[in-house]
Amino acid sequence: MPLFLSEIPKLFRWREQRVDTALVQVSPPDRHGFCSLGVSVEATRAAVEVAEKVIAQINPQMPRIHGEGFIHYRRFHRVIEAESPLPELPVREPGEVARRIGEHVASLVRDGDCLQMGIGEIPDATLACLTDRRDLGIHTEMFSDGLLRLVEAGAVSNARKRKYPGRTVATFVFGSRRLYDFCHDNPEVVLLDVEYTNDTQVIRQNRNVVAINSALEVDVTGQVCADSLGTRIYSGVGGQVDFVRGAALSEGGRAIIALPSTAAGGTVSRIVPVLAAGAGVVTTRAHAHYVVTEYGIADLRGRSLRERAEALIRIAHPRFRPWLVEEVRRLWRWPVPAID
Repeated sequence: MPLFLSEIPKLFRWREQRVDTALVQVSPPDRHGFCSLGVSVEATRAAVEVAEKVIAQINPQMPRIHGEGFIHYRRFHRVIEAESPLPELPVREPGEVARRIGEHVASLVRDGDCLQMGIGEIPDATLACLTDRRDLGIHTEMFSDGLLRLVEAGAVSNARKRKYPGRTVATFVFGSRRLYDFCHDNPEVVLLDVEYTNDTQVIRQNRNVVAINSALEVDVTGQVCADSLGTRIYSGVGGQVDFVRGAALSEGGRAIIALPSTAAGGTVSRIVPVLAAGAGVVTTRAHAHYVVTEYGIADLRGRSLRERAEALIRIAHPRFRPWLVEEVRRLWRWPVPAID
């Protein structure tokens, strides 16, 4: 269902999509009878609010996390008490390509910036390069182990944020058990409804927002495909556009799309003359600002289409640059110079 993650709570609350039954996993109740949705508030809070019936699994392994995830025991129609481990994301060291991309992205991040980033090798590689920064803020969709290492390094204070100063803001947590234990009953971490965290009008109120997101391919005009491989759906739209636009509207903000230059073992270029047939444009060319690969940074803001093409070809894999120049000349009829 093509929809921004931030709009799913509206579907529920405005009764555009009826919720008969919500199945949720929660922490044990406290002495006041409140359970926590734990690691995932996002659209779950809205579903619980409007569902005709709520069935809860009370799991002692679910952490109690501050924010908007508290549900009173009496809201549940049925309860199952069962202990089970939470899904975990293994922590892996980034490879060489991700490390080089991370270094380029990190060069765009300054002390006091407010960060949003997703999941995977490239965000983790970027975060590993930021441990010497100070007074960083976090207002993001997902809180990961990479961010935890940044917090532990003393790089995050959240002191310069206008929204929830002093606190790390996210809508869900996904990572290791160590990460879940860190978030448990930690007043510096708050999980909020995704309708709030991903609201462009909220994001823009923080200064110097740096949004770091990924893509499957980017065409030479700056169109970003992040949800499909041609006609094969790969993932949802998520919150990429919310944060790209929020960063653009933030005073001093920067929106970054980071991706390896190739796919399929180096046989396919991710910088392409045109998107594959059927590919979805998640972030439009009008939204695009920085695009980063292991070969450098292309700053697209304020550039003409031809200038964008030249900048993006320069950060493509060297093997594909002559082909890209030839295709741009043939398809777009722009006099792009040869680029080694």
